[in-house]
Amino acid sequence: MHMRWWGVAAVVLAGLGGCASGPKEIDDGRPLDPNLVASFQLYGQGERALRPALARSAEIAKNKAQECDKQFELPFSAATSEGSEGDDKVAWKRVLDVDERLTVIAVTPGSPLKIGDRIVRVGKLSAYRATTVLEHLGIAREDGRPFDILLATGETVRITPFEVCRGYTRLSPPTTPKVQDYHWLLSTHPLELPQASPSSEEMLWSVLWTQGLSEEGGARMKTYHYTVKIGGTLLQLYSLASGLSVAAKLAETAVDEARKLAVKEIANYARDQILAQGRQLALQKLREGLQEAAEKVTRGQALALMQKSAANRGSLGGVGMIAATVWERADAWAFARMQELGLDPLAGLRLHQKMVQRDLGGNAFAMDADRVSAMSQLAARFGLRAQATAALGGENFEDADRLQAAMPMASAKAGFSFDSPDDPAAGRFARGLLDGMLHLPAASATTGGRSEK
Repeated sequence: MHMRWWGVAAVVLAGLGGCASGPKEIDDGRPLDPNLVASFQLYGQGERALRPALARSAEIAKNKAQECDKQFELPFSAATSEGSEGDDKVAWKRVLDVDERLTVIAVTPGSPLKIGDRIVRVGKLSAYRATTVLEHLGIAREDGRPFDILLATGETVRITPFEVCRGYTRLSPPTTPKVQDYHWLLSTHPLELPQASPSSEEMLWSVLWTQGLSEEGGARMKTYHYTVKIGGTLLQLYSLASGLSVAAKLAETAVDEARKLAVKEIANYARDQILAQGRQLALQKLREGLQEAAEKVTRGQALALMQKSAANRGSLGGVGMIAATVWERADAWAFARMQELGLDPLAGLRLHQKMVQRDLGGNAFAMDADRVSAMSQLAARFGLRAQATAALGGENFEDADRLQAAMPMASAKAGFSFDSPDDPAAGRFARGLLDGMLHLPAASATTGGRSEK
C-alpha cells in the first residue's frame, strides 16, 4: 500500500551523509512558510520547557514510598536535520540552528551541555551518521551509568542519566505538529501543548500526567498488545530526538491510515455547533480585542472546548484508544504527585483553561466534561473548591459530567472490545504510531522506515 512512499524515502535518506566533519550549506536564504517557521519555533520552545520539567519529575522516582516503574532520561535533548530536505532542512537550521550533526536543542538546569553543542561520538563508538550516534546514545542512556560524549569542538563531556517514572513525554515533530499518540512506554503530544504557553508547573503537570498514564493504564494497554523491548527500535531513536525526519514521515503515514480505519466520526450536529462557537468567539475577539477576549471565556465556550476534547479523545485508535480510557486516572495521579512536590495540584486545570482560551482542543490536556468534573470534585475533597473555580475562569464545573448526556460527543460512546473488528491489526499503524515504531528497527531511520530483511 505504501510502497511508493517507502521507495521515495529510501532514496532521499540514502543520499544523506550527516557527516561529523562539518555540515553542508543548508540555508540558502529562501523564503519559508510562516506556519512552518512557527511550528519549529513552538517545537524549540516546547523542548526547552520540557527538559527542566523532566528533571524535576525525577524527585518522584527517588521517593521509595511512591513505587513506579522506571526509565532513564538525559539532561539534554537533541535533533538532527539528517534525512530532511527542502524547506524542512532549511527551517531546522534557520530556526533552531540544527544541521545534519546531532545538535543539542534543550538542557536541564545544571546540564554539562549547552544549546547548540554538536555531539559527534558517544563513548568510544565513532559514527558517521547522526542517527547512528543516536543509536549509541540510546544504548548509553538505557545502561544508566555515566558516560562520555565527544563534541564537534573536540571537548569531552561526562553525561549522567537520571531516573524517572516510566512514560517518556515527547512532542510531535515540527513538520507534523498535530500528531498525538499514547503508549505505556512513551506518549507524544501535539505542539498545541507549547502553543498554550504553559508555566513551569503546568509543563511539569504534563510530564507527571504522561507518567501517570503509564502507571495507571499500562496493564490495560499491555493486555491489548504487549511489547516492552525498546532497545534497537525506531521508537528508541524517537525517544531521544522526536524531531527525527523519518519519524515525521511515518507520522504522516500513520495519520493517513488512522483516517481510513476511523470508526468514530464527529456528528454533523456537533460539528456545526463547534463552528458556530468558533464564529461567535471570532466576533467577540474583533469586538473586544484579542487579549481581552483571551482572558474572558464564557461558559458556553468552555463547554464547546469540552466537546472538542471529547471528540479528540474518542478519535484515538489502537493502543492510544486504550490509554484514553484512563485519562481521569492519570489526572488524579498527577494531582497527587504535584501535592507531593509541594506544588499547585490544580496546574492541570490551569493548563486546561489556557487551552480553552486559545481554542486548542486537539490534545490530552484540554479536558472533556468527565475529566473537568472529576478534577473539580477531587479539588473539593482537598478543600480546594474555590481555587478550582478560579482556575476555571470563575465557573464551577463539578457537575459537568451531567452535561455529557446533552453533548453530541461523549468521551465514551461505546464500550471497547479487544476483538473489535473496528480496530483491525492489518495495517502497520493499526495500533498507533508509537507502537508501529516499536516494531521497526533503528536502522529504519536510514532506510525510510522499511524493515531490512
